[in-house]
Amino acid sequence: MKRLNHLSATLLLATSAVLNSSAQAALAGLHPKLSDDLQKASVGAGQLPVIVQYNNAPDDTSDVKLTRMGGRLGLHLQSLRAVSSTVPAESLQSLESDPNVKHVSLDHPLGARGAGPVTSIATSAEYTTDPINAPAVWAKGYTGSGIGVAVIDSGINNSLDFNAAAPIGAVTNGPAPLPPPAPSLGSRIVYSQSFVPNETAITTDAFGHGTHVAGLIAGGGFNSTGPVYTRTFKGVAPGVQLINLRVLDENGVGSDSAVIQAIDTAISLKSKYNIRVINLSLGRPIWESYAIDPLCQEVEKAWKAGIVVVVAAGNDGRNLALNTEGYGTIEAQGNDPYVLTVGALNTMNTAAITDDVMASYSSKGPSFLDHVSKPDIIAPGNLVTSVLNATSNLQINNPTFFTPVSFYTNVKGAKPSMVYMPLSGTSMSTGVASGAAALLLQANPTVTPDQLKAFLMLNANHSVMPQQSSVTDATSGMTYIDYDDAFTVGAGYLDVAATYNALNSGTPLPSGTAMSPVAAYNPDSGTVTLVTDQTALWGATALWGASNVYGASAFNAPSGQTALWGATALWGANDPAGFTALWGATALWGAGTPAAATALWGASGTESSTALWGASSVTGSTALWGASTPTDK
Repeated sequence: MKRLNHLSATLLLATSAVLNSSAQAALAGLHPKLSDDLQKASVGAGQLPVIVQYNNAPDDTSDVKLTRMGGRLGLHLQSLRAVSSTVPAESLQSLESDPNVKHVSLDHPLGARGAGPVTSIATSAEYTTDPINAPAVWAKGYTGSGIGVAVIDSGINNSLDFNAAAPIGAVTNGPAPLPPPAPSLGSRIVYSQSFVPNETAITTDAFGHGTHVAGLIAGGGFNSTGPVYTRTFKGVAPGVQLINLRVLDENGVGSDSAVIQAIDTAISLKSKYNIRVINLSLGRPIWESYAIDPLCQEVEKAWKAGIVVVVAAGNDGRNLALNTEGYGTIEAQGNDPYVLTVGALNTMNTAAITDDVMASYSSKGPSFLDHVSKPDIIAPGNLVTSVLNATSNLQINNPTFFTPVSFYTNVKGAKPSMVYMPLSGTSMSTGVASGAAALLLQANPTVTPDQLKAFLMLNANHSVMPQQSSVTDATSGMTYIDYDDAFTVGAGYLDVAATYNALNSGTPLPSGTAMSPVAAYNPDSGTVTLVTDQTALWGATALWGASNVYGASAFNAPSGQTALWGATALWGANDPAGFTALWGATALWGAGTPAAATALWGASGTESSTALWGASSVTGSTALWGASTPTDK
């Protein structure tokens, strides 16, 4: 195999975003209707949780067939023409022989995508609204008012921060010039529903993750506004309505089918609550192509219904299982080319962006199996403070990790706040991006999801991030390096003000899709190019040129080219191993894909226990939220 010399910036036009040979082989195998990991899990198994997609909508006849096979019916997932069920492993072949069955996948467990707490309290400011220039859009009178944002997560606990927003202008250091609003103005959580099995009556947040994410989107700053406060914690869109759709239990664990049902509900409530944004700060490993994965197919349904779907990239950038330097670790549903996938960065305790760096745990593209170029953008997500549910498992299980009251008030001492808490992860950066989307949609209500995604990427800042940054883990001594290429930072740093200005410049908006391009490797030339859909907004025009989206000198392309990446930028001057592992024939993308999946995501296809979730795959506590889980502070 030839070593990578450079990566061409030439965009190949294609009629569609094609699947690579590995994904095609997986779909055309001995049991083409059964996902690869389902076939693996079925060996010696008893009952298996599955999602069955049908060619025609399931009815009483299909339900009877499932029950006669020994299946136990779960949910009817109407938008996918699918059902969730538990079936005996020995019935899979009979299920596959049904001509109305399109595909059968495991109903995977998934979880909240926070990088988790560290073992010390937060004592310095991390910023969310200032770095993305949200105050400039607030100054024009936009707070997201009238926009509904569906938060599909662990629930949302009510807080005065979810009542009417504190006055714009009362958001900086020092005493607030205006009194806070009266609590009687009412909550902006306008709808709540739970999809957690056996807990459908409980919509509050026992885990704590959903409340934190909602605060980053919509917090009004009530609990930190007034003469005693030195810092006010506000969400990016403090005027939005929140639609609380609970899918994760008290341990932060849910399932594909619960998320799909919640998305179906958001689509059905779109008109009633003007739901224009869905926030998905959760994910799981990729086990099959986005083209057939029911979770990915569902987010596409929402996207095509006119809802901007904002999803977390994942927190596996430190996963070195295949020696890929964390590349290829984007999680589902962040691998879908339609949605807006968000990575996390560290603001380094300042409101300015000139010193900001990537969070080392932020997952990198291209996506497993389909090679979709992700993330799309990056936003602040490291140790950011937001609304706390003081009785949540996150707080109870991590008592040393808290925001001191003295951090944002004139009160001295280290007494823990009972209303705010810092967390890290792409969950948090996703909430920031969802708030930005809401601001822009209030200002431009006719903008489509594709247009919004395209303009967010086109107007992201791609000149401020350094070519390379690193962080050393204090416990292990391991140094993690980020080469800030398009697989790491996407189009760049979210800038909501620049996007607002571009959308309101008077130039007619183009039409088409905004599907993220696919990375294609040419073994003869040793180069990688981006293949994009010809029908996309950037297909046949200059809108999606390398010099437009990534910058003419982005990532130090050699010899003054406008190449997307150079040999010394993507893998580092002394790092040919990352390229070899990522594109090698027997590693992540080639003939050894099933084995690579085991190495990347863990020994168990049904639980992904070894690598991703840690020793406790059911709760995800060891790796996802354990005290030793890395942050960059």
